[in-house]
Amino acid sequence: MNTPNKLTLLRIILVPFMVAAFYIPWEYSYILAAAIFIIAALTDLFDGRLARKNSQVTVFGKFMDPIADKILVVAAMVMLNSTGQLSPIPTIIVVSREFLVSGVRLVMADKGPVVAANFWGKAKTMTQSIAIPLIILKNPIFGLIGIPMDQILMWISTVLAVISGYTYLKAGWKYLI
Repeated sequence: MNTPNKLTLLRIILVPFMVAAFYIPWEYSYILAAAIFIIAALTDLFDGRLARKNSQVTVFGKFMDPIADKILVVAAMVMLNSTGQLSPIPTIIVVSREFLVSGVRLVMADKGPVVAANFWGKAKTMTQSIAIPLIILKNPIFGLIGIPMDQILMWISTVLAVISGYTYLKAGWKYLI
């Protein structure tokens, strides 16, 4: 197994540790949970770059990388919903988008071309990767001055999720009907 695939697996393995850290009754558990999320999110940044740079793109990586991303983000959003730190609306929209995009990818893997990640999907991932740790950390920087940047970024990422989901649906529509 190559390094990019190991990083993808590491992202999945880190999820239960993030969830456990989040719920541990310890004063600094949220800092540990946020740190684990950040480390896991960074594996997403590096696995694809390494795979392309070293010509190590694999079927396993193409399949598991987006699944690992979804597991990480959805787990974090559900955690935040459970404590009331995040409205369920972004979670419902993002999870719906992920099902839609996964379905389109599945159909297109059989019938059509691979739809590569685009600007909208990358922007969605980036804003989620910033918003989620800020929410976990209870927005310590901007919350002090009354600007809920964590929530603003989460809503921006939700809008980006809709836009990127639409682009996947548009690209795959002719293969779906």
